Amino acid sequence: MIHPSAVIDPKASVDESCTIGPFAVIGADVVMGAGNTVGPHAVITGPTTIGEDNHIFQFASIGADPQDLKFDGIDSRLEIGSRNRIREFVTINRGTSGGGGVTRLGDDNLLMAYVHIAHDCLVENRAVFANSASLAGHVSVGDNAILGGFSLVHQFSRIGAHSFSGMGSVINKDVPPYVLVSGHFAESKGINKEGLKRRGFSTEEIRAIQQSYVKLVRRKGVIEDEVFAEIEQLAGEYAGVKQLLEFVRSAKRGIVS
Repeated sequence: MIHPSAVIDPKASVDESCTIGPFAVIGADVVMGAGNTVGPHAVITGPTTIGEDNHIFQFASIGADPQDLKFDGIDSRLEIGSRNRIREFVTINRGTSGGGGVTRLGDDNLLMAYVHIAHDCLVENRAVFANSASLAGHVSVGDNAILGGFSLVHQFSRIGAHSFSGMGSVINKDVPPYVLVSGHFAESKGINKEGLKRRGFSTEEIRAIQQSYVKLVRRKGVIEDEVFAEIEQLAGEYAGVKQLLEFVRSAKRGIVS
């Protein structure tokens, strides 16, 4: 299962069920669980922990030092969950002391070719990054988010769950959950209705999210107390509305509106 030309550091721990392709390099302090596949010429450096059944394609660079001039050589790490597909030329960097020392990728994510995930990013589960989508440092991405091809996300921004960015979007603020954005700089275009339908959201909850989106995201000026009271009532009935409300209230960079 390990090609004779692959180079595996003696300090790496690779489960015997893994497949390692020709000329792949597995560095010290890399821990790989069962069923992982690493393609030809991929490079994985540590400290990096990889779960099970991931497929890392050829020429990917996983776990390298962060691209941060302040990086002080601390023992930072990268944590990758299970069942991720990491395509050609993807780069994922370890964390820095300024971000808790860890970059994390959850489970069941698809990272298409040339995607970049910078230091201290936290990506949850089932996200899709189309070709050349890039995260600057300290970005968080929620469950089921989709970033269109060539989307660029500014450092410290948050990408909410079930959101969708159009091709070439430049995102310099927080994208609330369920919201469609596009443009340079990105603006909101509505909610991700089709995505929510596919994921089993009821018609009533989608309607409540739409109503809340109009009043919380597409607003002009300060949100009045009675608007918050109305949304809080909906939040008691629908988890999606509660998530949207909490996200908007906690935004520090402002939101894409």
